[in-house]
Amino acid sequence: MIRVLALVGGLGGAVTLSQFPEYSQQYLQRLAGAVDELTAVVAAFDASADGFGLTRDEALDQMGGTAFQNQLRDDMQGNIARLERLSADYAALSGTAPLERLTMVWRLRDSELAARTWGDFRPAVPVTRDGALATGIGFGAGWLVVVGFLKGLFGLSRRRRAAREGKTPRPTPVADKTRGLREPPPVTRAARAAVAGLEHPAE
Repeated sequence: MIRVLALVGGLGGAVTLSQFPEYSQQYLQRLAGAVDELTAVVAAFDASADGFGLTRDEALDQMGGTAFQNQLRDDMQGNIARLERLSADYAALSGTAPLERLTMVWRLRDSELAARTWGDFRPAVPVTRDGALATGIGFGAGWLVVVGFLKGLFGLSRRRRAAREGKTPRPTPVADKTRGLREPPPVTRAARAAVAGLEHPAE
């Protein structure tokens, strides 16, 4: 039973991870576009602030006052923070191979970009070397996860059943190395007399 479920888990992991190389490539393309777009927006804001002799922070401070201005300020602050985050992700992911991105999967973290990428993504049969390696890794990972989960679940079930019965799980029997040895013969009265005669010979 465990082997069957482990096989299912391995196949599920293989199918899922086999799509990662292409998905990460499409995400990276959208990431580059988002960085370019936000860079233009922030650069335009900085240019406007500089035209009035203000720094970026000074311009943001002067945008408050009304609900509309507060919203504009919050939006710009969000754009600036998102640009910094996406720029760092792009710098880390740019120029990497798909399997390298697998070790930095947390860099594919922007929810908006992830949703857009997944919305246009179409699964395909992996034909590249990276796709084949990702498939193998996914199969092994899925197999190990399912086996580990099932063994932990069965072990917990045994311990709970033993606790309900007021018992502790029986330890694994250890081979008795003395089994099969013959018991020493009983000491007879004649033997004891002979021993006594040896210890106290007649003078």
